[in-house]
Amino acid sequence: MAPRPWADEILYFVVVDRFADGDAANNTAVDVAAQGAFHGGDLKGLRQQLDELSSLGVTALWITPVVKNIDSFVTGAGFPDWGYHGYWADDFHQLDPRIGTEEDLRALVDDAHRRGIRVLLDVVYNHPGYNSHYVTKPETKNWLRSEERGTCGQDDVTSCVSGLPDFKTELPEVAKYLLDAQLDWAKRSGVDGFRLDTVKHVDHPFWKEHRRRLREEVSKDFFLLGEVWGGDAESLDPWFAGDEMDAGFDFGFQGSTLAFVQGRGRTIAFDKYLKSRAKVRPGYLLAHFLSSHDVTGALHQLEGDVKRFRLAVVLQLTTSGIPTLYYGEEVARPGGDWPANRSDMPWGSRDVRPGAGKPRDEDLRKLYQKLTSIRRAHVALSRGTHQGLSTDGDLYVFLRHEAGSGDAVIVAINRGAQPAKVSLPWPEAWGRTAAEDVLNGGRLEGPSLELTVEPLGARILGRIQTQ
Repeated sequence: MAPRPWADEILYFVVVDRFADGDAANNTAVDVAAQGAFHGGDLKGLRQQLDELSSLGVTALWITPVVKNIDSFVTGAGFPDWGYHGYWADDFHQLDPRIGTEEDLRALVDDAHRRGIRVLLDVVYNHPGYNSHYVTKPETKNWLRSEERGTCGQDDVTSCVSGLPDFKTELPEVAKYLLDAQLDWAKRSGVDGFRLDTVKHVDHPFWKEHRRRLREEVSKDFFLLGEVWGGDAESLDPWFAGDEMDAGFDFGFQGSTLAFVQGRGRTIAFDKYLKSRAKVRPGYLLAHFLSSHDVTGALHQLEGDVKRFRLAVVLQLTTSGIPTLYYGEEVARPGGDWPANRSDMPWGSRDVRPGAGKPRDEDLRKLYQKLTSIRRAHVALSRGTHQGLSTDGDLYVFLRHEAGSGDAVIVAINRGAQPAKVSLPWPEAWGRTAAEDVLNGGRLEGPSLELTVEPLGARILGRIQTQ
């Protein structure tokens, strides 16, 4: 793979068990009708559908944890809930046979690389699963804090997240065991980086040692994307200041964007929020999502309003940082409150299980394809500065400009029910008085930029290239 800045990546997040079943032989305890059960998706199935991702325009893939998870279910949610998602480890040194083999993992990574797609592996250092053997084995039970033993603390590092046993990662023996196990997966699989779960629940010395060992033993370019719950440019900075990870999730993007497209709040306030994202420490990145496995899906929050969801998607793919697409939202997978936000990938008429027959919105997918193509063609959208040009009423117009390349793009969003018009001076960065609508087609020219945007519509304007 040719070197490429992570700032330019378009990341696609897959819950492996809910995506595609490529090998029925590993379908243990599968029940597609049960919301908390395994549904049969596996690494082989994901590998078989990599063209689905490359044709969408994504350039990086994040997969849920692959280590062996607990064999039983828990009932705290009111129904049998299994570790289909990978976050309830029972053995950090084994790959879970329900999603495939080590050969399947390596083949997935290799085939993704052939398509120019990087791979991030989700890893968990904070906790194992409920009733994991780590809790019961004599040699490891003292590695953990647990509610059963009354040893959970009250702060972020020593609390037991969701009642899960909490690794005492501050103990050298525990830290070494976990680091040895996860770094071994990095070496054996060939992945390009880790997505780090529950970052704020593990102390900073651990993350510093984690970074040091990865650079020494795996690759100096190994990428780390961390989940600090509720994170933004400011609250993520302690991990960036210590160079403990390269990027973190901006949890404010979903709520701010959905509020804007629904007409809640002033346009100038949303512009101020997008500008604030540039306050991230130089050299580090924010990743922004509209939906995820831990929050209610965007389309569900919009009550199925695909027109407004399309506006949110335009904003996601024209904003700086790493846009993180959640599997199936590109074809209008409904999502919903947990656990409905982890429903099966819809495959329509294709016989791909477990989501065969589930309807897909192919027109929405075409919009994603168009937007990923535009983003990849315009470095201003991934790395440029942000300047609001019109921030009154329901029409929002902003400029993205990357000085090094000279690339500049204007994005216009009309969240209102009536056509919106604005007259603006041509951006100095263009050096010309003409533009192309790279989203819808057409040309604009004249002494000033006379812009009309249809109700619940969007336009993306790029400089017309000289021949």
